[in-house]
Amino acid sequence: MRGTVPMGRVAGVRIGLHWSVLGIVVLVAAGLAGYQLPLAFPGHSALGYALAGLVAAVLLVGSVLVHELAHAIVARRNGVVVEGITLWLLGGIARLRDEARSPGADLRISIVGPAISAVAGAAFGVLAWGAARVGASGLVVGVLTYLAVLNLVLAVFNLVPAAPLDGGRVLRAALWRWRGDRFEAAAWSARAGLGLGGLLVAAGFAQSILQGPEGMWWILLGLFIASIALAEERQARAGMALSGVRMRDVMSHPVETVDGRSTTGEFLGRRPAHASFPVVRADGGVDGLVFLRRIYSLTARGQPPATLRDAACPMDRVPTAAPDEPLAAVLPRLSESTDGHVLVFDDGRLVGIVAPSDIDRAVAARGVHVILPALVEREANRQAPPPNWWYPGRPR
Repeated sequence: MRGTVPMGRVAGVRIGLHWSVLGIVVLVAAGLAGYQLPLAFPGHSALGYALAGLVAAVLLVGSVLVHELAHAIVARRNGVVVEGITLWLLGGIARLRDEARSPGADLRISIVGPAISAVAGAAFGVLAWGAARVGASGLVVGVLTYLAVLNLVLAVFNLVPAAPLDGGRVLRAALWRWRGDRFEAAAWSARAGLGLGGLLVAAGFAQSILQGPEGMWWILLGLFIASIALAEERQARAGMALSGVRMRDVMSHPVETVDGRSTTGEFLGRRPAHASFPVVRADGGVDGLVFLRRIYSLTARGQPPATLRDAACPMDRVPTAAPDEPLAAVLPRLSESTDGHVLVFDDGRLVGIVAPSDIDRAVAARGVHVILPALVEREANRQAPPPNWWYPGRPR
């Protein structure tokens, strides 16, 4: 996601903070400091309300981070590569490079987020009770109570059986186990998400008409859920249509490679005929994937890398596959950083490359439409719950 600032690693998972998360911090802090806390706990200073609102907002962001970390850690333990976590305006996204390999793994990855939110809600509730018992300030009790309620609401809301919420993943895992078809299960989960998004938009319009602009939050949330659900439904239909198509059926081979020690000037001087090239070492190993447009862009800005190895996208960010893998299973693996290109290896030997145009032809030949994850800003991973926020303003 553009505009994301790296914040380091937690439990080995890269954490990024999108600038839009400041919006939710301001919204939560202002809603608490300006309305909810003064109404519930009068008699404190404006500075006290402001500090309490800010602390609540930061702890809420931390709660979302813990929710997403739970998804990421369980995914990694189930053999799914985790690219990182991004916190942004509508919550958090655990970016998973691959799909779960079984319904059981899918269920474990999905259910752990709401479970952790429920545990966090209970923990904040116990702390609020303890603070009240020892006579702590009303602001302390109020902030802890607010966080307890918000985490419990997040746990319940995320269990709604509709993609892309966690409950939609649980539904997908159950249908996958029952029907034996992951893509059919994903399609039904996505259709439920479309229905939920439509209901939220309708409810938001009704609230806006009857109660004022507060309904805009629900409209935004509904449109977000519906847009992601629509993309997933198309992806699932493409998966069903592509059943039986293997990577060897669509890959280009033999693969034209470039020496990582070559300079960018030497590379451009040869007038390369392709958009991307695997970068190889002297021993034949692959160091990454270099893109012609990136070299042109850096050269135009006066920042050409010294060698092609310096310009290449490293292998830990390049999606790979085996020749006999189903194409449909590889689609969620596509990486935005490689513009949808996949390298195909057979026993460690590079045997092919698949470009988005290759996938487009395979999809078009079967009369379906799919939005490749690498070609759009896919704000919710197929395992991640996108909207981990509840309306933080005035109470109902």
